[in-house]
Amino acid sequence: MKLLSLSRKESQDILSNKIYLMVVFVQLFIILGAFGLALVSSMITDPNMIDQWQGSAAIKVGITQDLSGSSLEKSLKDQNLNLVYYQTPEEGRNELGTTMVAMIYLTNSQGDIVLETDTGNVFYPVISEKINRALDSYRLEQRLSQQGLTYEQIKVIQNPLVLKEVPVNSNQTAALAIDSSYFVEIMYGFIIPFIVLLPLFLASNIVTDSVVGEKERKTFEVLLMTPLSSSMVVIGKILPILLFSLLQSAAWILLLELLKVPVYHSLLLLVLLFFVGLGFIGLGVIISMLVDSTKEANSAITLLLFLATFVLFVPLFMDLPWLQGFLNIIPTVIMVRLTSTPVLDPALLLSFLPTVVISLIIFGLSIYFFKKEGAIRL
Repeated sequence: MKLLSLSRKESQDILSNKIYLMVVFVQLFIILGAFGLALVSSMITDPNMIDQWQGSAAIKVGITQDLSGSSLEKSLKDQNLNLVYYQTPEEGRNELGTTMVAMIYLTNSQGDIVLETDTGNVFYPVISEKINRALDSYRLEQRLSQQGLTYEQIKVIQNPLVLKEVPVNSNQTAALAIDSSYFVEIMYGFIIPFIVLLPLFLASNIVTDSVVGEKERKTFEVLLMTPLSSSMVVIGKILPILLFSLLQSAAWILLLELLKVPVYHSLLLLVLLFFVGLGFIGLGVIISMLVDSTKEANSAITLLLFLATFVLFVPLFMDLPWLQGFLNIIPTVIMVRLTSTPVLDPALLLSFLPTVVISLIIFGLSIYFFKKEGAIRL
Protein backbone atom coordinates (compact mmCIF):
# COMPACT_ATOMS: atom_id res chain seq x y z
CA MET A 1 0.00 0.00 0.00
CA LYS A 2 2.80 2.41 0.91
CA LEU A 3 4.52 1.64 -2.41
CA LEU A 4 1.28 2.46 -4.20
CA SER A 5 0.94 5.68 -2.21
CA LEU A 6 4.44 6.74 -3.22
CA SER A 7 3.75 5.87 -6.86
CA ARG A 8 0.45 7.75 -6.72
CA LYS A 9 2.21 10.82 -5.34
CA GLU A 10 4.82 10.68 -8.13
CA SER A 11 2.05 10.31 -10.73
CA GLN A 12 0.25 13.37 -9.38
CA ASP A 13 3.51 15.37 -9.43
CA ILE A 14 4.05 14.43 -13.08
CA LEU A 15 0.51 15.27 -14.18
CA SER A 16 0.57 18.58 -12.32
CA ASN A 17 3.87 19.58 -13.91
CA LYS A 18 2.90 22.05 -16.65
CA ILE A 19 6.36 21.94 -18.21
CA TYR A 20 6.11 18.15 -18.57
CA LEU A 21 2.72 18.45 -20.27
CA MET A 22 4.08 21.16 -22.55
CA VAL A 23 7.01 18.93 -23.54
CA VAL A 24 4.53 16.18 -24.48
CA PHE A 25 2.89 18.57 -26.96
CA VAL A 26 6.35 19.60 -28.20
CA GLN A 27 7.04 15.93 -28.93
CA LEU A 28 3.83 15.80 -30.95
CA PHE A 29 4.98 18.74 -33.09
CA ILE A 30 8.40 17.13 -33.52
CA ILE A 31 6.80 13.89 -34.72
CA LEU A 32 4.47 15.62 -37.19
CA GLY A 33 7.36 17.80 -38.39
CA ALA A 34 9.65 14.80 -38.90
CA PHE A 35 6.91 12.97 -40.81
CA GLY A 36 6.23 16.02 -42.98
CA LEU A 37 9.93 16.51 -43.66
CA ALA A 38 10.33 12.87 -44.71
CA LEU A 39 7.26 13.20 -46.94
CA VAL A 40 8.43 16.38 -48.68
CA SER A 41 12.06 15.30 -49.04
CA SER A 42 10.89 12.01 -50.59
CA MET A 43 8.88 13.88 -53.21
CA ILE A 44 11.53 16.44 -54.13
CA THR A 45 14.28 13.83 -54.54
CA ASP A 46 12.32 11.24 -56.53
CA PRO A 47 11.37 12.20 -60.12
CA ASN A 48 8.66 9.54 -60.31
CA MET A 49 7.19 10.61 -56.99
CA ILE A 50 7.02 14.27 -57.93
CA ASP A 51 5.19 13.30 -61.15
CA GLN A 52 2.74 11.18 -59.17
CA TRP A 53 1.93 14.15 -56.91
CA GLN A 54 1.65 16.53 -59.90
CA GLY A 55 4.60 18.57 -58.68
CA SER A 56 6.42 18.79 -62.02
CA ALA A 57 3.99 21.46 -63.26
CA ALA A 58 5.44 23.86 -60.69
CA ILE A 59 8.99 23.36 -61.97
CA LYS A 60 9.68 25.78 -64.81
CA VAL A 61 12.49 25.21 -67.31
CA GLY A 62 13.33 27.85 -69.89
CA ILE A 63 14.30 27.04 -73.47
CA THR A 64 14.89 29.29 -76.49
CA GLN A 65 12.46 29.51 -79.39
CA ASP A 66 14.92 27.85 -81.79
CA LEU A 67 14.41 24.59 -79.82
CA SER A 68 10.66 24.65 -80.39
CA GLY A 69 9.57 21.57 -82.33
CA SER A 70 12.93 19.84 -81.81
CA SER A 71 13.41 16.33 -80.45
CA LEU A 72 15.01 17.90 -77.36
CA GLU A 73 11.78 19.79 -76.67
CA LYS A 74 9.88 16.51 -76.97
CA SER A 75 12.31 14.74 -74.60
CA LEU A 76 11.88 17.51 -72.03
CA LYS A 77 8.10 17.29 -72.29
CA ASP A 78 8.30 13.52 -71.85
CA GLN A 79 9.80 14.28 -68.42
CA ASN A 80 6.68 16.34 -67.55
CA LEU A 81 8.65 19.57 -67.31
CA ASN A 82 6.89 22.91 -67.57
CA LEU A 83 8.65 24.62 -70.48
CA VAL A 84 8.80 28.42 -70.86
CA TYR A 85 10.00 29.83 -74.18
CA TYR A 86 12.33 32.83 -74.66
CA GLN A 87 13.59 34.64 -77.73
CA THR A 88 17.14 34.88 -76.39
CA PRO A 89 19.13 33.06 -73.65
CA GLU A 90 19.64 36.39 -71.85
CA GLU A 91 15.90 36.72 -71.21
CA GLY A 92 15.82 33.32 -69.52
CA ARG A 93 18.98 33.99 -67.51
CA ASN A 94 17.37 37.07 -65.98
CA GLU A 95 14.66 34.88 -64.44
CA LEU A 96 16.94 31.99 -63.48
CA GLY A 97 16.86 31.57 -59.70
CA THR A 98 13.51 33.34 -59.32
CA THR A 99 10.73 31.89 -61.47
CA MET A 100 13.01 29.59 -63.47
CA VAL A 101 14.89 26.52 -62.20
CA ALA A 102 16.94 25.87 -65.35
CA MET A 103 17.71 27.39 -68.75
CA ILE A 104 18.58 25.38 -71.89
CA TYR A 105 19.76 26.89 -75.17
CA LEU A 106 22.00 26.31 -78.21
CA THR A 107 25.35 28.12 -78.43
CA ASN A 108 26.10 27.65 -82.12
CA SER A 109 24.83 26.26 -85.39
CA GLN A 110 26.46 22.89 -84.67
CA GLY A 111 23.83 22.27 -82.02
CA ASP A 112 25.98 22.49 -78.88
CA ILE A 113 23.67 22.65 -75.86
CA VAL A 114 24.20 24.72 -72.71
CA LEU A 115 22.37 23.91 -69.47
CA GLU A 116 22.30 26.44 -66.64
CA THR A 117 20.58 25.43 -63.38
CA ASP A 118 19.84 27.09 -60.08
CA THR A 119 21.68 24.74 -57.68
CA GLY A 120 20.19 26.54 -54.68
CA ASN A 121 16.65 25.55 -55.62
CA VAL A 122 15.04 22.87 -53.43
CA PHE A 123 14.00 21.00 -56.58
CA TYR A 124 17.55 20.97 -57.98
CA PRO A 125 18.21 17.21 -57.42
CA VAL A 126 15.02 16.08 -59.15
CA ILE A 127 15.16 18.69 -61.92
CA SER A 128 18.77 17.81 -62.64
CA GLU A 129 17.90 14.12 -62.99
CA LYS A 130 14.90 14.86 -65.23
CA ILE A 131 16.87 17.14 -67.55
CA ASN A 132 19.76 14.68 -67.74
CA ARG A 133 17.33 11.95 -68.72
CA ALA A 134 15.95 14.17 -71.47
CA LEU A 135 19.44 15.12 -72.69
CA ASP A 136 20.60 11.48 -72.71
CA SER A 137 17.54 10.51 -74.77
CA TYR A 138 18.14 13.44 -77.13
CA ARG A 139 21.85 12.64 -77.66
CA LEU A 140 21.12 8.96 -78.27
CA GLU A 141 18.44 9.88 -80.80
CA GLN A 142 20.85 12.25 -82.56
CA ARG A 143 23.57 9.63 -82.83
CA LEU A 144 21.16 6.98 -84.10
CA SER A 145 19.62 9.31 -86.67
CA GLN A 146 23.09 10.13 -87.98
CA GLN A 147 23.51 6.41 -88.65
CA GLY A 148 20.49 6.50 -90.95
CA LEU A 149 17.96 4.82 -88.65
CA THR A 150 14.30 5.69 -88.96
CA TYR A 151 12.21 7.22 -86.18
CA GLU A 152 10.47 3.85 -85.51
CA GLN A 153 13.82 2.03 -85.29
CA ILE A 154 15.18 4.63 -82.88
CA LYS A 155 12.14 4.23 -80.59
CA VAL A 156 12.63 0.44 -80.54
CA ILE A 157 16.26 0.89 -79.51
CA GLN A 158 15.38 3.47 -76.86
CA ASN A 159 12.60 1.28 -75.44
CA PRO A 160 13.67 -2.33 -76.11
CA LEU A 161 11.40 -3.86 -73.46
CA VAL A 162 7.79 -3.31 -72.51
CA LEU A 163 7.22 -4.64 -69.01
CA LYS A 164 3.80 -5.57 -67.74
CA GLU A 165 3.49 -5.39 -63.98
CA VAL A 166 1.38 -8.15 -62.43
CA PRO A 167 0.51 -7.43 -58.76
CA VAL A 168 0.84 -10.44 -56.43
CA ASN A 169 -0.63 -10.61 -52.91
CA SER A 170 -1.97 -7.10 -53.27
CA ASN A 171 -4.35 -7.72 -50.36
CA GLN A 172 -1.32 -7.99 -48.07
CA THR A 173 0.21 -4.72 -49.18
CA ALA A 174 0.90 -2.30 -46.31
CA ALA A 175 -1.00 0.99 -46.43
CA LEU A 176 2.13 3.12 -46.58
CA ALA A 177 1.82 6.92 -46.74
CA ILE A 178 3.79 7.12 -50.00
CA ASP A 179 5.42 4.45 -52.14
CA SER A 180 8.98 5.73 -51.97
CA SER A 181 12.15 3.83 -51.09
CA TYR A 182 13.66 7.00 -49.62
CA PHE A 183 10.59 7.52 -47.41
CA VAL A 184 10.76 3.93 -46.13
CA GLU A 185 14.49 4.22 -45.49
CA ILE A 186 14.32 7.49 -43.54
CA MET A 187 11.17 6.58 -41.57
CA TYR A 188 12.21 3.08 -40.48
CA GLY A 189 15.95 3.70 -40.46
CA PHE A 190 15.91 6.77 -38.23
CA ILE A 191 12.63 8.56 -37.48
CA ILE A 192 10.70 5.69 -35.85
CA PRO A 193 13.50 4.83 -33.35
CA PHE A 194 13.91 8.56 -32.64
CA ILE A 195 10.17 9.05 -32.05
CA VAL A 196 9.67 6.11 -29.68
CA LEU A 197 12.80 7.02 -27.67
CA LEU A 198 11.81 10.65 -27.17
CA PRO A 199 9.66 9.96 -24.07
CA LEU A 200 12.47 7.90 -22.52
CA PHE A 201 14.94 10.74 -22.96
CA LEU A 202 12.45 12.95 -21.15
CA ALA A 203 11.98 10.33 -18.41
CA SER A 204 15.63 10.46 -17.34
CA ASN A 205 15.27 14.21 -16.88
CA ILE A 206 12.10 13.83 -14.84
CA VAL A 207 13.61 11.28 -12.46
CA THR A 208 16.62 13.47 -11.71
CA ASP A 209 14.34 16.44 -11.04
CA SER A 210 12.22 14.27 -8.77
CA VAL A 211 15.05 12.80 -6.69
CA VAL A 212 17.29 15.86 -6.56
CA GLY A 213 14.19 17.94 -5.82
CA GLU A 214 13.74 15.87 -2.65
CA LYS A 215 17.25 16.85 -1.59
CA GLU A 216 16.72 20.54 -2.31
CA ARG A 217 13.39 20.58 -0.46
CA LYS A 218 15.05 18.79 2.51
CA THR A 219 12.51 15.95 2.25
CA PHE A 220 14.97 13.27 1.16
CA GLU A 221 15.62 12.17 4.74
CA VAL A 222 11.87 11.94 5.37
CA LEU A 223 11.58 9.72 2.32
CA LEU A 224 14.33 7.48 3.69
CA MET A 225 12.51 7.10 7.02
CA THR A 226 9.38 5.65 5.41
CA PRO A 227 8.80 1.93 6.21
CA LEU A 228 9.96 0.92 2.73
CA SER A 229 13.20 -0.67 1.62
CA SER A 230 15.55 1.28 -0.65
CA SER A 231 14.56 -0.87 -3.62
CA MET A 232 10.87 -0.22 -2.98
CA VAL A 233 11.48 3.55 -2.72
CA VAL A 234 13.37 3.53 -6.03
CA ILE A 235 10.64 1.45 -7.69
CA GLY A 236 7.94 3.74 -6.29
CA LYS A 237 9.80 6.73 -7.70
CA ILE A 238 10.58 5.41 -11.17
CA LEU A 239 7.57 3.18 -11.92
CA PRO A 240 5.10 6.02 -12.72
CA ILE A 241 7.73 7.81 -14.83
CA LEU A 242 8.49 4.63 -16.78
CA LEU A 243 4.81 3.82 -17.31
CA PHE A 244 3.99 7.36 -18.49
CA SER A 245 6.92 7.18 -20.93
CA LEU A 246 5.75 3.84 -22.33
CA LEU A 247 2.20 5.19 -22.70
CA GLN A 248 3.59 8.12 -24.70
CA SER A 249 5.64 5.78 -26.91
CA ALA A 250 2.51 3.65 -27.47
CA ALA A 251 0.56 6.80 -28.38
CA TRP A 252 3.26 7.82 -30.88
CA ILE A 253 3.17 4.33 -32.41
CA LEU A 254 -0.60 4.66 -32.81
CA LEU A 255 -0.12 8.10 -34.36
CA LEU A 256 2.33 6.64 -36.90
CA GLU A 257 -0.23 3.97 -37.77
CA LEU A 258 -2.81 6.71 -38.37
CA LEU A 259 -0.28 8.49 -40.61
CA LYS A 260 -0.02 5.25 -42.63
CA VAL A 261 3.40 4.26 -41.34
CA PRO A 262 2.82 0.71 -40.05
CA VAL A 263 4.94 -0.24 -37.04
CA TYR A 264 5.26 -4.02 -36.93
CA HIS A 265 5.56 -6.02 -33.69
CA SER A 266 4.67 -3.02 -31.55
CA LEU A 267 4.18 -5.11 -28.39
CA LEU A 268 7.71 -6.51 -28.64
CA LEU A 269 8.92 -2.99 -29.34
CA LEU A 270 7.30 -1.79 -26.09
CA VAL A 271 9.00 -4.64 -24.20
CA LEU A 272 12.35 -3.50 -25.58
CA LEU A 273 11.51 0.11 -24.74
CA PHE A 274 10.66 -0.93 -21.16
CA PHE A 275 14.21 -2.17 -20.58
CA VAL A 276 15.81 0.73 -22.46
CA GLY A 277 13.73 3.11 -20.32
CA LEU A 278 14.69 1.23 -17.17
CA GLY A 279 18.33 1.77 -18.08
CA PHE A 280 17.88 5.48 -18.80
CA ILE A 281 15.91 6.08 -15.60
CA GLY A 282 18.39 4.02 -13.58
CA LEU A 283 21.21 6.22 -14.84
CA GLY A 284 19.10 9.24 -13.85
CA VAL A 285 18.82 7.89 -10.30
CA ILE A 286 22.59 7.27 -10.13
CA ILE A 287 23.29 10.82 -11.29
CA SER A 288 20.83 12.12 -8.69
CA MET A 289 22.78 10.37 -5.97
CA LEU A 290 26.05 11.93 -7.07
CA VAL A 291 24.89 15.57 -7.22
CA ASP A 292 23.13 17.89 -4.79
CA SER A 293 21.44 20.44 -7.04
CA THR A 294 19.04 20.42 -9.97
CA LYS A 295 21.47 22.53 -12.00
CA GLU A 296 24.24 19.94 -11.66
CA ALA A 297 21.78 17.12 -12.39
CA ASN A 298 20.52 18.82 -15.58
CA SER A 299 24.08 19.35 -16.81
CA ALA A 300 25.01 15.74 -16.12
CA ILE A 301 21.86 14.31 -17.72
CA THR A 302 22.34 16.51 -20.80
CA LEU A 303 25.85 15.08 -21.23
CA LEU A 304 24.49 11.58 -20.68
CA LEU A 305 21.77 12.01 -23.32
CA PHE A 306 24.31 13.40 -25.78
CA LEU A 307 26.49 10.30 -25.34
CA ALA A 308 23.44 8.02 -25.49
CA THR A 309 22.27 9.66 -28.72
CA PHE A 310 25.70 9.10 -30.23
CA VAL A 311 25.79 5.43 -29.17
CA LEU A 312 22.21 4.72 -30.22
CA PHE A 313 21.91 6.58 -33.52
CA VAL A 314 25.37 6.65 -35.13
CA PRO A 315 25.27 2.84 -35.72
CA LEU A 316 22.15 3.34 -37.88
CA PHE A 317 24.37 5.04 -40.48
CA MET A 318 27.32 2.64 -40.24
CA ASP A 319 28.01 -0.30 -42.53
CA LEU A 320 31.06 -2.05 -41.07
CA PRO A 321 31.00 -5.85 -41.50
CA TRP A 322 33.66 -6.37 -38.82
CA LEU A 323 31.43 -4.56 -36.30
CA GLN A 324 28.19 -6.21 -37.39
CA GLY A 325 28.00 -8.49 -34.34
CA PHE A 326 28.21 -5.51 -32.00
CA LEU A 327 25.89 -3.29 -34.05
CA ASN A 328 23.16 -5.96 -34.07
CA ILE A 329 22.70 -5.64 -30.28
CA ILE A 330 22.32 -1.84 -30.30
CA PRO A 331 18.67 -1.14 -29.29
CA THR A 332 17.98 1.24 -32.19
CA VAL A 333 19.29 -1.29 -34.72
CA ILE A 334 17.02 -3.91 -33.16
CA MET A 335 14.09 -1.45 -33.44
CA VAL A 336 14.75 -0.96 -37.15
CA ARG A 337 14.85 -4.69 -37.80
CA LEU A 338 11.80 -5.30 -35.59
CA THR A 339 9.46 -2.60 -36.87
CA SER A 340 10.21 -2.68 -40.58
CA THR A 341 9.01 -6.17 -41.48
CA PRO A 342 5.91 -8.23 -40.65
CA VAL A 343 8.04 -11.39 -40.55
CA LEU A 344 9.59 -11.92 -37.12
CA ASP A 345 12.99 -13.57 -36.99
CA PRO A 346 13.13 -15.59 -33.72
CA ALA A 347 16.88 -14.99 -33.57
CA LEU A 348 16.11 -11.28 -33.22
CA LEU A 349 14.67 -11.93 -29.76
CA LEU A 350 18.09 -13.12 -28.59
CA SER A 351 19.51 -9.71 -29.42
CA PHE A 352 17.25 -8.31 -26.65
CA LEU A 353 19.37 -10.03 -24.00
CA PRO A 354 22.30 -7.56 -23.81
CA THR A 355 19.85 -4.67 -23.40
CA VAL A 356 17.92 -6.55 -20.71
CA VAL A 357 21.08 -7.52 -18.80
CA ILE A 358 22.65 -4.04 -18.98
CA SER A 359 19.40 -2.38 -17.90
CA LEU A 360 18.99 -4.70 -14.90
CA ILE A 361 22.61 -4.06 -13.89
CA ILE A 362 22.07 -0.29 -14.10
CA PHE A 363 18.85 -0.62 -12.08
CA GLY A 364 20.70 -2.66 -9.46
CA LEU A 365 23.43 -0.02 -9.28
CA SER A 366 20.82 2.71 -8.87
CA ILE A 367 19.42 0.89 -5.82
CA TYR A 368 22.95 0.43 -4.45
CA PHE A 369 23.80 4.14 -4.81
CA PHE A 370 20.44 5.12 -3.35
CA LYS A 371 21.02 2.88 -0.33
CA LYS A 372 24.55 4.23 0.08
CA GLU A 373 23.35 7.84 -0.07
CA GLY A 374 20.64 7.00 2.46
CA ALA A 375 23.15 5.48 4.86
CA ILE A 376 25.32 8.60 4.66
CA ARG A 377 22.43 10.98 5.28
CA LEU A 378 20.96 8.97 8.14
